[in-house]
Amino acid sequence: MAKRLLFIILAMSAFTAQSNTIYKCMMDDKVVFSQTVCPQEYRQHKIEYQLGITTEVDSDKHELKEDPLKALLNKQTISKEKLLQLLDGEMYRLKQENSYFEILRASEIQKLDRKRFWQTKPKDDPSYGLELQEINDRFDDLTQNNVDVIKVLNQHKMKITAETQPDEYMSN
Repeated sequence: MAKRLLFIILAMSAFTAQSNTIYKCMMDDKVVFSQTVCPQEYRQHKIEYQLGITTEVDSDKHELKEDPLKALLNKQTISKEKLLQLLDGEMYRLKQENSYFEILRASEIQKLDRKRFWQTKPKDDPSYGLELQEINDRFDDLTQNNVDVIKVLNQHKMKITAETQPDEYMSN
């Protein structure tokens, strides 16, 4: 049993390692997502999910692969555009995670309802109410943590955007 579980975990981790890049193919106002490189007549953006951060890169342009964390650790500066892109990607990821939490919450509540049904307990049973409250509290906390982080990231984004606007006016 333990060997089978280990095999499943390894197989899933190998699958997720391969599926962390998708391509956004665009032509006129059509958008298609693909796991393979777009045909040449399409504009292409490469969307990657790595270490909890989702990034979207216009892969039609020549791409220099540089890890933003390594750049910061080496005391190099990261461009404001790249920083804004990383902030947007992380906020998008957190919003997606909140949507996933709602799906998990509904699933756990459904499982609790089935358990209550098979144990022939009424909906006003105190143990059912406590378990339901625990589920809601847990997912409310997870969602609220993400909302708080999104607010902080959005504040940073607004601060960075406000700093870049005077530079743009001076260059015109």
